[in-house]
Amino acid sequence: MQKDFKNLIQEKIDTKTKPLDALGMLEKLAFQIASVQKTLTPELVAPHIIVFAGSHGIAAQGVSAYPSEVTAQMVLNFLHGGAAINVFTKQHGIALKVVDAGVDFEFVNHEKLVNAKVGFGTKNFLESPAMTQAEFAQCLEKGAELVRQVRKSGCNVIGFGEMGIGNTSAAAVIMSKLLGLPIEACVGKGTGLDDAQLDKKTALLQAAIDFHENVNNTPKGVLRTFGGFEIAMMCGAMMEAGAQDMLLLVDGFIASVAYLCAFQMKPELKNNAVFCHQSDEKGHRLLLEKLNAEPVLNLGMRLGEGTGCAVAYPILQSAVAFLNEMASFESAGVSGKSV
Repeated sequence: MQKDFKNLIQEKIDTKTKPLDALGMLEKLAFQIASVQKTLTPELVAPHIIVFAGSHGIAAQGVSAYPSEVTAQMVLNFLHGGAAINVFTKQHGIALKVVDAGVDFEFVNHEKLVNAKVGFGTKNFLESPAMTQAEFAQCLEKGAELVRQVRKSGCNVIGFGEMGIGNTSAAAVIMSKLLGLPIEACVGKGTGLDDAQLDKKTALLQAAIDFHENVNNTPKGVLRTFGGFEIAMMCGAMMEAGAQDMLLLVDGFIASVAYLCAFQMKPELKNNAVFCHQSDEKGHRLLLEKLNAEPVLNLGMRLGEGTGCAVAYPILQSAVAFLNEMASFESAGVSGKSV
């Protein structure tokens, strides 16, 4: 985008009837949204949140406080409207799509479920790569195709959430490998492990890293080796959303790791990404720091499902509203700063 147009956006923000920077992050969001949409009068149209669900082979090692069957059970809960993400998307008028990226369960056809199943869960990455090259390629393409379909509805703002018992383990290893950090700095208690269980989880993940010491240390190599079908599909979806000039709403730890992979493949994605909240999962604060990302909210949440995106969405609406509707000093006949 031409520098002079960005100057026009900033001028419009700065000449509103307020002191400079008085609306804080709302001003940054307004600038970003206008920049992505290449207009001085941005709109948020047909917002969607896509929740990708997948089962993880590593869950069999007891890295979660919940059994792996909970992944399928929570997908059914989403379909029946009983989860937090259902409540918040309904509250804020956001369309919700639930995607079976690779859950170890045979769902019956449901109008609210997108069947994009690549397999019945990944393999245990303590023993082999989580997915094959073909499965990984399918994830990226299916994620991209889902976004293309959503874009056709007129949607220009899309949030990403996930469900998958064991996926904090996958995400921690991916973060560790791609950022060159010790696994201890990246792994957290996930669904609520105690200290002893956390120590076991950390040791298992270090063993997996050691087992795959020769893995190609690129986003694609690491994601294929340690990721989940839902994380890989989300990565493909994020890259396509960027290509479609959409605004990306990034949820918590898992979604941010999917973004990390996408960003390392397509650095320009940063222009489109809004980090909706800082998760209470241990590694997320550090990951946001490494990404030089400023989260919109910090509410101590660590649920996933895209809930951070849904809760932050009204803040984006406020950013757009003030840019479009607030008077300027000139239009209001208000004197500007004299010095």
